[in-house]
Order: sequence, then C-alpha cells, then structure tokens
Amino acid sequence: MAINTVSDIKKTNAHYWLALKFIPRLAIHKKLQLVQEIGLMKLFSFLPPSQLASLKLTDKQQAAITHPDWDKINKIINDCHLCGCDIICFDEAEYPERLKQIYDPPLVLFTQGNKQLLSEPQVAIVGSRGATAFGRENAFIFSRDLVQHGIVVTSGLALGIDGAAHKGAVSNGGRTIAVVATGLDRVYPSRHKKLAHDIVNNNGLIISEFIPGTIPKAGFFPKRNRIISGMSHGVLVVEATIKSGSLITARCALEQNREVFAIPSSINNPQGKGCHWLIKQGAKLVEECNDIIEDLNLPTKTGLHLNKHIEKENDYSEPLAKKNLQQGLFNDSLLDNVGYEVTPIDAIVLRSKLPIDVVLTQLTILELKGLVSAVPGGYLRT
Repeated sequence: MAINTVSDIKKTNAHYWLALKFIPRLAIHKKLQLVQEIGLMKLFSFLPPSQLASLKLTDKQQAAITHPDWDKINKIINDCHLCGCDIICFDEAEYPERLKQIYDPPLVLFTQGNKQLLSEPQVAIVGSRGATAFGRENAFIFSRDLVQHGIVVTSGLALGIDGAAHKGAVSNGGRTIAVVATGLDRVYPSRHKKLAHDIVNNNGLIISEFIPGTIPKAGFFPKRNRIISGMSHGVLVVEATIKSGSLITARCALEQNREVFAIPSSINNPQGKGCHWLIKQGAKLVEECNDIIEDLNLPTKTGLHLNKHIEKENDYSEPLAKKNLQQGLFNDSLLDNVGYEVTPIDAIVLRSKLPIDVVLTQLTILELKGLVSAVPGGYLRT
C-alpha cells in the first residue's frame, strides 16, 4: 500500500491537529506536551529515529506520527465542508481561552454558526432529561434573563432542562451555544432538529469535538460535559437526580475551578435530590438570575432589548407561558404538569393545553390512583 507523504496533499493547520488527535491511546495533555517540546509540523515531518525512540511511544503511536492517514484526514475536512461546519484548532485565535485552561481540552472543535460566541461570557445551564414542568420553566426563565443581560447560555441540546434553556435564550432573541456528543452532520435527539436549526439561525452556535459521521454513544456524553463547563464561568444545575449526568458536569466544573449553582426544589421531588446534594457540598443556592451575575461579577449589558416582546425580568407572565406552550415547550402527560409544590388548576390547564373539564376529570383519576392530592390552592404530586 502506498504511503502518503507531506508532498502529496497541501496541508493546512487542521491537517496536523487532526493527525495529532488520531494518535491512539495518548492522553491529550501528553499530545500537547509533544507539540510544546517538538513543534506541531516538525512532529509530523521526519524525526530522527533516536528522537522518535526517546518519546517512549508504542509502535502504533509512532506509526501514527511517521505515517498519518492523510486520506482519512482529507475526508474529514471535506465532510466538514459538506455539512457546513468549520474547524477550530487549539492554537487558533477563535479557540476559547477558558477551554484551554482545563486539563484535557479538545484539540479540535467543529462548529456551526456564530463562532464569536466562544469568546463571550458564558453560563452553562444543565439538568435532567426527565425534568418536571417546574424545572423546565425555571431553565427557560433563567436562560431568558441571562441572555437579556448579554450573557451567552451554554447547554447540551438534550431533552428536558437543556432544551428548555436553549429555547429560553432563542425566545428572547438571545444567543446560545449547544455542545453535542455527535458529529455535526446529525442532530441528537432527532426531535431537536428544529431547535438546532433555530439556534444557528438566531446567531447561536453548535459545537462538537467529534468528527462528522460520529453517532451518539454513552461514553461521549461525559466528554461533552467537560466542554460545557470548561467554556463557562459557572454552571447552573436546575434539576438532577442523584445519579444524573448533570452531576458529572458539576463535578467537571469544580475540577476546572468553575462556580456551581443549584436551584432548590421540594424535598419530595426526586429530580431535586441532586441539586440539594450539591447545595450541601457548597454549591450556591440561587433563586433568580441576579444571584449568578453578582456572584460571578460578569460584565453584563443591562437593559439590553433583544426582542420587542421581552417580558419583565423574572416575570413568567401568562402571555409568555401561553406562547411557550404554543411552541410545544411544556407538552407532557397531565401528571408531569403537577408539581411537588402546590400547583393551581389554571397552571395545570395552561401547561397541559387541555380543556378544564378534561383536566378536572384526569386529576380525579390521578387522585384515585394516589398519584396526586387535592390541597388548598390546587393539587400536589404525591
């Protein structure tokens, strides 16, 4: 088999960083150490056998340096062009400075959308995929308020809290970054295709460290989480179970010396247990957007009018809630629209988008099943 040489193809900076990325079973910090000690282009040029041996690499690692698969790398770059994504390498000006500070920064980022957001102040909002209606509302409200102050909201495009956070930003004309665990030629979960489209078309950004064609795998999501926290000044956990992946993001944030914030919930809400645990461990309890802004001392653009229909800050009014419901934000079974705090009938009707007579009938059935209780002021999930 013929071996490609450097002269076969005109190499770009991306070629060499991708070649570095594909050195097998070598930690990222060791790869960066090689670049620092030898130089990126020199590493993939001819190295004297004695110098190559001194690196103490395996045979496969040495082969990846002396004979990179340039055809594979060329295909990746062409695939990026086909799916409309750009490549940002570790040594380029557009690469986010905060991400460079973590222990294992991605060597290459694939991006779709407004790359300028990478250099702007970010706050991550994460939480459970199976979030309650209250949790999704809180994620939406905090995101909406943060972008109103000119802060970029970063999340993971997942169902539940992530999706509500992105929608809160987009609804206000604000900017948001979605960090995904697949190639940018696909959207996961598939039901968020419209949301991904809305993010890019509203001056937002979608990024990944995975090459085009990468399908979602369980092990990729924790890797994605370190990027979410690494780019951000702080991480807000809205709802999370004790075994939630959101706690992995919180742990990454602590390891990266980022602030962690958590919203308290009812003691009977299993989706709130992770937040309560974080608060016990020292995470800051927050009740409104200003709690985060003041703690991080972020530069903000107060009074920023991103949308002529912006509601008052921290006022989740009925017209806004109704608009969000029409957009399909809170469309779950009736039980999911009853909280562990007292939930008024009109709130249940608003969230479920069902006629009040149907809501009352279903609440009666749920009460007979022991799933909800009628209490003064509304209903309570049991």
